[in-house]
Amino acid sequence: MSRRWRGLAALAWRESRTARRRLLLYMSSISLGVAALVAIDSFAGNVERSIRQQSKALLGGDVSFGARDGFTPAADSLLDSLARASGGALAHVTSFASMAYVPRSERTRLAQVRAVDPGYPFYGTVVTRPAGQWDALHRGHTAFVDPGLLLALDATVGDTLTLGRGRFRIAGVLESVPGDPGIASAIAPRVFIARRWVPETQLLVFGSRADYEAVLRLPEGTDADAFLAPLEERLDSARVRTRTVAENELDLTDAVGELGRFLSLVGLAALLLGGIGVASGVHAFVLRKIDTVAVLRCLGATSGQVMAIYSAQAALMGLAGAAAGAALGVAVQLALPGVLRDVLPVDVHVRLEPTAILTGLGTGVWVALAFALRPLAALRRVSPLQALRRTADPAALRGHWREWPRLLVDALIVATVVGVAIARAGELQDGLGMSAAVGAVLLLLWLSALLVRRVTRAVLRTRWPYLVRQGVANLARPGNQTAAVMLSLGFGVFLVGTLVLVQRNLLARFEFDMDASRGNVLFFDVQEDQIGGLDSLVRAQGARVVQRTPIVTMRIAAVNGRAVDTLLRDTTRARWALRREYRSTYRDAPVPTEQITAGRWVAATDTTTLPAVSLEQEIARDLRVGVGDTITWDVQGVRVPTRVTSLREVTWARLEPNFFAVFEPRAIAAAPQQHVLLAEAPGTALTARVQQQAVRRYPNVSSIDLSLIRRTVGQIVEKASVAVRFLALFSVAMAIPVLTSAVAATQRARVREGVLLKTLGATRRQVRRILLAEYALLGLLGSATGLLLAYGGAWAAMRWIFEAEFHPVAGPALAVAAVMTALAVLLGLAGGRDVLRATPIEALRAE
Repeated sequence: MSRRWRGLAALAWRESRTARRRLLLYMSSISLGVAALVAIDSFAGNVERSIRQQSKALLGGDVSFGARDGFTPAADSLLDSLARASGGALAHVTSFASMAYVPRSERTRLAQVRAVDPGYPFYGTVVTRPAGQWDALHRGHTAFVDPGLLLALDATVGDTLTLGRGRFRIAGVLESVPGDPGIASAIAPRVFIARRWVPETQLLVFGSRADYEAVLRLPEGTDADAFLAPLEERLDSARVRTRTVAENELDLTDAVGELGRFLSLVGLAALLLGGIGVASGVHAFVLRKIDTVAVLRCLGATSGQVMAIYSAQAALMGLAGAAAGAALGVAVQLALPGVLRDVLPVDVHVRLEPTAILTGLGTGVWVALAFALRPLAALRRVSPLQALRRTADPAALRGHWREWPRLLVDALIVATVVGVAIARAGELQDGLGMSAAVGAVLLLLWLSALLVRRVTRAVLRTRWPYLVRQGVANLARPGNQTAAVMLSLGFGVFLVGTLVLVQRNLLARFEFDMDASRGNVLFFDVQEDQIGGLDSLVRAQGARVVQRTPIVTMRIAAVNGRAVDTLLRDTTRARWALRREYRSTYRDAPVPTEQITAGRWVAATDTTTLPAVSLEQEIARDLRVGVGDTITWDVQGVRVPTRVTSLREVTWARLEPNFFAVFEPRAIAAAPQQHVLLAEAPGTALTARVQQQAVRRYPNVSSIDLSLIRRTVGQIVEKASVAVRFLALFSVAMAIPVLTSAVAATQRARVREGVLLKTLGATRRQVRRILLAEYALLGLLGSATGLLLAYGGAWAAMRWIFEAEFHPVAGPALAVAAVMTALAVLLGLAGGRDVLRATPIEALRAE
C-alpha cells in the first residue's frame, strides 16, 4: 500500500510540472491574508514579551501606591513602615501640570511636571542627553525636559526654567523614560525635578490637581501579591490604591491582546477573501485538467486516486503561497515597531515568533485546501469517456448539490470559517458573530449576483448596440463569472469601504466638535481671589472672555440614603463612579455643550426642598440613579443632600469645561472653590502674549492653547488615516490575485466564444469592446453592491461600537468603488489576451 501511495505522490509531482506556475498564482490569493495574520500575531507576541521583560521598569518598582488627594500623615507612616519591614526602598512621585516659562526667550508652554525622590525609577534607565546625567537631578535646582519643550520655549540646555515661584537650570534632555510612550508628551511635555523643591514652586495650592504615587522596591524573590494580602484593609482605610507589577503587566497585555484580536479579524476577512480567490482559480485549473484526468481514468486510476493527486498538488501550492505570505508577514513585523514607536509604552525587541509563523502557515494551507476541495470534487465525475468526447457543458461535472461529497466539502468550509473565526476572536460569541457577519455579506453578494443574472435576461433588448448587448449578455450566459467576480470584488469594496467610512465619520465628528468650541485658551487652577484679576488681564490684552466657571471638589457620601461603603459591596454599580473625586460646578442654565435627555433643568427651587443636581447620563447609568433619586455629597467635609432633577448628554469632544454633575447655585456656591476661564484670543501672537502675561502675574495658574490640542489630535488622526490607507492598499493588492483567479475560472469558455465571434467576422477590436462592456458592468455592479454593504457596515460600527450618529460620506466611498471597478476592468482585459490571440484552428484542435 505504501508503494502504491509513493507512486501516486511521484505521479502527482510529475503531472504538476505543466501547471505549477498557474496553480501557484491561484494559491497566491491566500498569501496576503497569511501575511496579515503572521505580522499581527508576531508583533503582538513581541510586544507582550517586551511587556513581560520590562514590566518592572514600566511600573518603576515592584508595587505602586496611589492617593488621589495626597498621602495623609498616617498613609506616609504606613508606607514607610512597609518599606522598613520588607527591607526594600520607597520613592515618591508627584505629577501636576504647570506653565513652564523661560525668562531669556519670554516663552511659555504647558508642561507635565514630575517631581521624584532619589532612586526613582528602581528599574529601567532614564536616558538623557548629555548621557549619564540623571543623577544630577538631585544635586541642585536642576530639571530634565522633553526635547519638544526646548523647541517650544526656544531654550537650550543651561537656560533657566521657571515653574511657579521656583527656578531651575535645564540640565539635559530626556531621550527615553521607562513606561512613557513618546506621544504622551505631545500636549504637555515632561519636566522632571526633585520632589523636595515642590514647596518652592507654590503650585500645589487649594484645589490644585496632582497625582500622588509611591513606588516600592521589594527584595529579590519577594511575592508582591503575598506581601500585600494582609495589608489590604489598612491600605483601603487609608485611601491608598495599590498596583503590582503582575497587575500592570496583565492590563497592558490584555490591551495589546484586544488590539491584536481586532486587527486579526481584518486579517481573517482578507484570508477568507483569498479563499474565494482560491476556489475560483482552482475551478479554472480543474477545467484545464479534464482531459488529463480522463486519460488517467483510462489507465486505471480510481476517482479517489485522482482526487488524492490533485488535492496533493493544491496542498503543496497552498503551502508555497502561505509560505510566501508568512515571509511577507515577517518583513512587515520588522517594520511595525519603528512605525508605532511613539504610541507604545515599551521598547519592542523584535524577534521571530515561531508560533505565529506556524499558525499562519497552517491556517493558510488549511483554508486554501478547504476552498480548493469544492471545485476539485468535480474531478470525481470525470469518466474515461471524456478522453474521447469532451462534455459540451463543463457544468455537468459539478453534479447535484445534494450529493454527499459536495455537502461534506461545504460543511468543511463552513466549519473552517467558524473555527478560524473563533480562534482569532478568542471567544465563542465573538467568533460566531464574526462568522455570521462574513456569511451574511457573502450571502448578500451571492444573491445580488443571482439577481443581476435574472435582471440581465429580463432587460436585454435587441435594439441595443451589438457590442454592448453581447457584453451584457455574457453576464447571464452558461459558465458566466458574475458570481465569482461580484463575490471577490464586492467583498473587497465592502471591507475597504467600511474602514474608510468609519474613519471619515470619526474625523468629521471630531472636526465639527473642535470647530464648535467657543474659545482657544483655557486657564485653570485659578484661585477665587485671582479670577477677577485674570479676567481683567485677559480683556486688557485684547482677548475676549467666553466663560468663567467655578469648580468645587467633592465625593459621593450616600445614594438614596445608603452609604458609599455599603454601595461598594453592590457589584451592579460601578465602583469607580462611587469612589472618584468629582470636580463639579453650579449655574442657572445649561451651556451649548449640554442637552437635557431626561427630567428638566431646575434654575431655582423653594429653599424648603432639596437642592437640584443634573447628572451626565452615562455616570447616572453607572451609579444606577435617575430623575428623582437623592445623592448626598461630601463637599470638603460638609454633607450636602441633593435631588437629581435632570440627566444630560454632554459633548465631551468640545474643548470647553464640562462636568459630570452640575448643581443649582444655592447648593455649593458658598463652598471653597477654584475657577477655570475660557478665552478667545485670535492669532498665535495674541495667544502667546496673553499666556505670558498671565504666568508672570499668576505663576500658579496654568493655561493651554487649545489649538495645540487640535494640531496634536490632528496628527494622531493622521496616523490613523495612514493605517486606514495602508489597509485600503492592502485590500486592493489582495484583490489582484483574487480577481485574476475569478477571471481565469471561465477563461476556457470565453476563448471558445471569442474564436466563434472571430470566425463569424468579429475583429479583435470588437472582441475587446465586448470584454470591456462585460467587465465594466461587472465592476460597477460588484462595487455598487459592496458599497451598499459598506454603508450598512459603517452604520452598524458607528451605532453599536462608537455609539455615534452615522453620516453618509460620498466622496471617499465612491473613490474606493472607482478604484476597484478600474481594477476589475484592467484585470479582465489582461485576462482576455488569450481570447484575442486564439485562432479558430486552435479551438477546433482543442475540441
